[in-house]
Amino acid sequence: MGAVSTLLQAEMRAVLSALLRVLRRHDFLRLVLVLLVFGSSGVTAQGGARRQRQVVDVGVILDMKTWLGNTSWACMEMALEDFYANATQARYRTRLKLHLRDTGPDAVDAASAGVDLLKNVHVQAIVGPQTSTQAKFLAELGNKSSVPIISFSADCPSRSGQTPYFIRTAWNDSSQAEAIASLVKKYNWREVVPVFEDDDSNTRFIPDLVDALRQVDARVSYRCKIHPSAKEDDIRRAISGLKYNWTSVFVVRMSHLLAFKFFQLAKDEGMMGQDFVWITAYGLTDIFDVVGSPALDVMQGVLGVKPHVQDTVELQNFTRRWRKKHRLENPGTSLSEPTVSGLYAYDTIWALALAAEETRYNDSNFVSVTNNGSTDFERIGTSKAAEKLRGTLLKTNFQGMSGKFQIQDMQLLSSKYEIINIVGQEKRVAGFWTPEFSISGNSSSMAELGTIIWPGGNKTPPRGWMLPMNKTLKIGVPVKPGFAEFVKFENGIAKGFCIDVFEAVVRELPYNVSCNYSEFGDGKVSKGTYDDLVYRVYLKEYDAVVGDITILANRSKYVDFTLPYTESGVRMLVPVRDQRQKTAWTFLKPLTTDLWLGTGAFFIFTGFVVWFIEHRTNKDFRGPPASQIGSVFYFSFSTLVFAHKERIVNNLSRIVLVVWLFVVLIVQQSYTASLSSILTVEQLQPTVTNLEEVIRKGSYVGYLNDSFLPGLLKRLKIDESKMIAFDSPAEYNEALSTGKVAVIVDEIPYLKVFLSRYCQNYTMIGPTYKFDGFGYAFPRGSPLTPDISRGILKFASDSKMVELQKTLYGDMSCPDKDDSQISSSLTLHSFQGLFIITGASSMLALILHAVITVYNNQHDLSSDNSLTSWRRWLAIISKLFHEGDSPNTPDKDELAMANVDSIIESPLSIPNHVIERLDSGTDTGSLPEVEGTADRDLSVQDAEPTPSAYVHSERGHNGVASLSRSGSSIRRRQRIME
Repeated sequence: MGAVSTLLQAEMRAVLSALLRVLRRHDFLRLVLVLLVFGSSGVTAQGGARRQRQVVDVGVILDMKTWLGNTSWACMEMALEDFYANATQARYRTRLKLHLRDTGPDAVDAASAGVDLLKNVHVQAIVGPQTSTQAKFLAELGNKSSVPIISFSADCPSRSGQTPYFIRTAWNDSSQAEAIASLVKKYNWREVVPVFEDDDSNTRFIPDLVDALRQVDARVSYRCKIHPSAKEDDIRRAISGLKYNWTSVFVVRMSHLLAFKFFQLAKDEGMMGQDFVWITAYGLTDIFDVVGSPALDVMQGVLGVKPHVQDTVELQNFTRRWRKKHRLENPGTSLSEPTVSGLYAYDTIWALALAAEETRYNDSNFVSVTNNGSTDFERIGTSKAAEKLRGTLLKTNFQGMSGKFQIQDMQLLSSKYEIINIVGQEKRVAGFWTPEFSISGNSSSMAELGTIIWPGGNKTPPRGWMLPMNKTLKIGVPVKPGFAEFVKFENGIAKGFCIDVFEAVVRELPYNVSCNYSEFGDGKVSKGTYDDLVYRVYLKEYDAVVGDITILANRSKYVDFTLPYTESGVRMLVPVRDQRQKTAWTFLKPLTTDLWLGTGAFFIFTGFVVWFIEHRTNKDFRGPPASQIGSVFYFSFSTLVFAHKERIVNNLSRIVLVVWLFVVLIVQQSYTASLSSILTVEQLQPTVTNLEEVIRKGSYVGYLNDSFLPGLLKRLKIDESKMIAFDSPAEYNEALSTGKVAVIVDEIPYLKVFLSRYCQNYTMIGPTYKFDGFGYAFPRGSPLTPDISRGILKFASDSKMVELQKTLYGDMSCPDKDDSQISSSLTLHSFQGLFIITGASSMLALILHAVITVYNNQHDLSSDNSLTSWRRWLAIISKLFHEGDSPNTPDKDELAMANVDSIIESPLSIPNHVIERLDSGTDTGSLPEVEGTADRDLSVQDAEPTPSAYVHSERGHNGVASLSRSGSSIRRRQRIME
């Protein structure tokens, strides 16, 4: 309303002046015309007053001496022009009015300008504190007055919850940190050094960057801070700190002038060449637009991260108009684009104009509540109009010149970053980063980045670290007089197996490593223990330790170890003795006790099975009980030498016997071979088999001096008073041979070296206590560690490692003389399968024989009813298996033929009429009595030993008499004839 009144007063003064001039001329006609014009002007003025737009005052604080301030102000003016270009009286009800204050870089001047704008101009918003230091002061003013402080270029280190009226119309720096971390992850760089300007703008960005790098397993071990007013010497010292650092990946964020000077000096120091990686954060990427060719010349191969702005027709038209305006106002400028910060300034003014139009104002909103205070700061009042403007601005959402304009968490919502590469005199877009898809190519179809030209013109991605320039590694070497095969100094030159492996691995690295070996002692005596030597690496007295250093958990707290290059583990070394003492019982040693007992049991079982099957039909297996028991034992044990004489007539027993003889053959041959070995081959056995035996006997235990073994022995319950330290293999031999110690406990590589000299008298025994073997020690985080480890893996699979091991251990093979290897006794387990086969076949034959016998005599079982229940069955079965089918005749046909032969040799004196009667089949009971010589002959015949059965003559088809009838029938005929 104040602006309207001022406008009306000005118009009235102009009309009155015209009227006075007319009156002085006394021109009536002109008077009438002036009156008409006055009346018309009055009406118009009243109507314009009714339709006059509400003015919204906005303060702008910039440093117009900088390119950012100059560029941003031009963009703001163009934003007002473009927004109200097509404005009509009916379309817009408000209009922004910008009040510029050029404060320079000083934060106090910016705060003073802010107080003036709030107290005297009553602005509803303040735009443009360029630096974070200025923003910090102005944010407090905004909180006190409820006026939004809007910055498109500064970071406020305070949290958004503490500064609710500070709004950033720029992208969140945390998302930029995530984009840089994704780039580091893509190339598997493990360590990054931030290089930044030591001001408030990086107070929040650097912690965000460190956190983002930690998420991708990258480490920040060093931070390079450069003061904004640093001189050239200070910058050179900072670059020297980077030059002699292992890391070659740097993230740079600083102001344009300081960055340009920094890269010039870095190039002079040779740090813009191969193997270096330089990544610039957003803000510094605008240096190419600001400085131009000079910046491009010193930053070849640099990668940059900047917000992506879609190239539209509107943006092209705006850039063309801005370039014309900026060059007209700033002749001779090299800046050819408004930069992203200028686009943010443009969108900020557009958003304020839009928010002001959408805000519902009334006259009471523009009345500031003034506080009474003793200072200007205390007298600053609050504005309801500004508070409403802030609320509407936070909800504003439109497609701006820089992209989508949307406030989230008091800052502009970020979306997509470009990854640019400086090649020649141009900025190439190598790819993009988005929160959803991380790193991608130049188009939606490309998953990988485009070709990147790295510093030095190399297209191969750097490995991310390099040896410090002109640096020679100082390597500590332990003193080991007793085992010089591993490491030793001769005429100031390091030698030995450990040194040879290390140098062979280093030679295969794709870069040169210069080494200088330093002895940790005076050649005979060490300066300390191996733990002390490793700790010197932690103290940075050595760059590495090369030697017979065992990888231990407590040592890994201070250094990083490579993979082991030797066999790992700890074992016992003991003397051995020959066990070939000949005694009266030496013949029992080939078989263990359980095998002797098991074999005897199967002998008896097999003999019983054969007897059980044969005794019903075979006279060799019948007789009194004592005779049958003797037959069982005799038959079974006679099979041991295949000397059994009994005839086997049953097929089942034959099967049992064949299987058993096969088992006997194998057992016999094995026994013979084992007995020969016992009597002829040297039987070396260890004198001690385990540490429990040593502890139980209270024997002494030896170990290598200056090692970690005392701690291990204590954990194994060895008394400290029973432990003796030695220094060399010769001392080992003397102590073991004289009985000074019962065992030596040491690492396997040392024991192998000892056995290469004293193989015949000693052996390694017992369990292997797990340790990782020998490794090379480097400082924590050293990039050499993984490369050396990979080299060890490659070298270990090569024939060169075998040759070095032959040199170390010698060509003589000295196998362990363990109990399991020297014992020649055969165990039951070795013949378990054979005994299962013969036992199963014997049991099966026994069951089949019983079933067949019961089946063939089932009529006898059913006819005998003399007994009942189980007793009846037991008696029947006992009778059945005790009484044979024909006790004296195993096979009727065979015995009949045998009796025929006996009759031919000794014919019976039987009368012809008796034979004829027998031939005719007449019953012997009706034969007439025979008298005379026949009686005498028959009596004589009867008195002589007779065969088991008498037979009668029976003519067959071929006329040959056949014999039949049992002995009982013949006896009946004899009684009849008598």
